[in-house]
Amino acid sequence: MDDAVPTIDRTITLTENAARRVNKLKQMEGNEALMLRLSVNGGGCSGFSYNFGLDDKINEDDQRFEAHGVTLLVDETSLDLLSGATVDFVEDLVGSAFQVKNPNASSTCGCGSSFSV
Repeated sequence: MDDAVPTIDRTITLTENAARRVNKLKQMEGNEALMLRLSVNGGGCSGFSYNFGLDDKINEDDQRFEAHGVTLLVDETSLDLLSGATVDFVEDLVGSAFQVKNPNASSTCGCGSSFSV
């Protein structure tokens, strides 16, 4: 009998498009130390909302993910809701924005900025 506990993918993937956008924002801000921060807040039309920002400080409970020369920071609490997600930067006719493809979300709102589990 196999008593192995299933492992949870506690990683987040950052696409090349997202990394390019972060690098452009770092240049615009004139601060090469900036990192992309992703967190989850309560609220939004579906229960939780994604929050993106730039930060040059790493907090004690942050997990770091490196991809394409860019660092993504996610606090431990948010990581529980984001494990296995992919962060992309999408440009289309209505605008441009960072976007999260979250396998933990059971539903998302129409704009993709909030979700429920």
